[in-house]
Parts: sequence; structure tokens; C-alpha cells
Amino acid sequence: MASNSIKETANNAASSAKQASKNKRISDLLHHPWTRAALPFVNGGVAGMTATVVIQPVDMVKVRLQLAGEGAKTGPRPSAFGITREIITSGKVLDLYTGLSAGLLRQAVYTTARLGFFDTFMKALNANAESANRKVTFAERAAAGLSAGGIAAMIGNPADLALVRMQSDGLKPAAARANYRSVFDALVRIPRAEGIGALWSGALPTVIRAMALNMGQLTFFAESKAQLKQHTNLSVQNQTFAASAIAGFFASFLSLPFDFIKTRLQKQQKDPKTGQLPYKGVLDCARKVVAEEGWLRFYRGFGTYYVRIAPHAMVTLIVADYLNLITK
Repeated sequence: MASNSIKETANNAASSAKQASKNKRISDLLHHPWTRAALPFVNGGVAGMTATVVIQPVDMVKVRLQLAGEGAKTGPRPSAFGITREIITSGKVLDLYTGLSAGLLRQAVYTTARLGFFDTFMKALNANAESANRKVTFAERAAAGLSAGGIAAMIGNPADLALVRMQSDGLKPAAARANYRSVFDALVRIPRAEGIGALWSGALPTVIRAMALNMGQLTFFAESKAQLKQHTNLSVQNQTFAASAIAGFFASFLSLPFDFIKTRLQKQQKDPKTGQLPYKGVLDCARKVVAEEGWLRFYRGFGTYYVRIAPHAMVTLIVADYLNLITK
């Protein structure tokens, strides 16, 4: 009996020592300089891809809303519910996930970059602020958000364009559809047919939109969280949830007009008869939309866009915050 007890104690001690050794190896890996530099990017990508899987159907409806009635001031005015019902009743529920592969690739590139760069910039700003015995200012957070968004948008534009092309393909007559099999099929066929530069169609509004969205999302998230921590007794989890909700609203409001123009520019293709594109650029697109469809068209589908952006922002920020916590 005693020998069994001694043997069991020895086994437990060996098991504990083995687990402690494993934990130390994991800790050493997580605190390696290269790992510390890469973690913000990895955590950002995982958070963005998680949010995309949840929000993809809403994004699909948002794109269809923005493209409805193009070029006509008195064109059709479909609702988000109407478009969703039409897709579902036609027996194509999975169409709500059209372009998911492109959406995931976009998040793997774009959100990985924007959250990674923002976190990297903020660490540098925090270090400078601490050395000067002061707090990071709102303007510094805004500059970090704008810079991270602009850089990430340029990197992620090809995947973003492929997503829009895949989502808008179903609006064309059956004979004119490209029927892309996946995001990689789209990324190969688009430059083959239109040139490599086509992958950066709408890059300018994409960059501006990303800067506006990041300004609203990351800057207001960081600022709201700091203010809530200072002025409320909310728990850390509730601070994160409230700050992400505030950030979602500002991200939606500031970025929708640029998202609208981006969608129009990325969807356009040359007229087979004239060889001309409908829009020459950002300003031409904005001018034509105002003249032909009215100013309010830029905010068409704001409710759908908010439902797409706010939860996406909240899921992304909450998951990223959690991942940053467990990989400290």
C-alpha cells in the first residue's frame, strides 16, 4: 500500500515537472522577440477572420444594396430584408456566403496588417509617452489608426476587389457571369483579362475608406476604453464591449461614403462596345452619383452597413483583446 502511494506520488511529481517544463517552453516561445513582434499581426488576422465568418451574409446584402439602381435617381429601392428574402426564396441560401473565401483572404491580409501595425504603433507611442511622463493623446491614436488603415488597405486591395467581383457576379445576366470558383480563381482570371493593374481598381477610395474606418474603429476603441477605465467602475470585459460598440458606430458613419464609392469602382468593367469604364476615378464617381442618384445615395443601406460593420468591429476587437490577454 505504502509502495503504491510512494509510486503514485512520484508519478504525479514527474507529471507536474513535465507540465511545468512544457509551460516554460510555451512561455519562452511567446516571449521570444520575434514572436512578440508577430503576435499582434497573428491575433489581428485570427480575430478578423472569426468576425468575417459571422458577418459575411450581411456584407453580401450590403454590396447588393449599394449596386441596386446604379445610374438612376429613381431606380429600384430594395430593402435589406427584400434582398435577403429574394436570395433565400430562390433556394440559394448559400449565396449569402458567396465570396467567403475572398472575405477570409482579405481579413488574413488586411486585418492582420491593420491591427498588427496599429498595435505596433501604439506600443511605440505608449513607450514614448511613458518616458515623457504623459498619456498618449487622441491625436496620436488617430494618427496610428489612419496610418495602419492606409498601409493595410493597399496590401489587401486585390482580395477586396475579388470579394466585390464575386458578390456582384450574381447581378449579371447568366451569360455574362464569370462564375468564379474561388478567390484564387478570381485573382488569376481578373488580371489575365484586364491587366495586373485591375487588382488595384478602387485602391484610392479603399485606402481612404480604411483610414476613415480605422479612425472610427481603432482610435475610438482605444480612446473609449481609456475613458471608461478612468471614469467608470465597469469590469474589463464590459469596458471592452462598450468601447467596441462605440467604435462600431463611428467606424460605420465615417467610412460608408468611401465604401460606397469603392464598391462602385471595383465592380465596374469596360463596356464591350466602347471599351470605356463607367467612372474615371473617385471624384468622377462621386460627381455622377450626386448628379444621377442624389447625395443621400452615399448613405443608402446605412442600417445594413452598421449591422455589418458594428458587429464585425465588436467581434474583431473583443477576440483580438482576448487573444492579446492570453498571449501576454
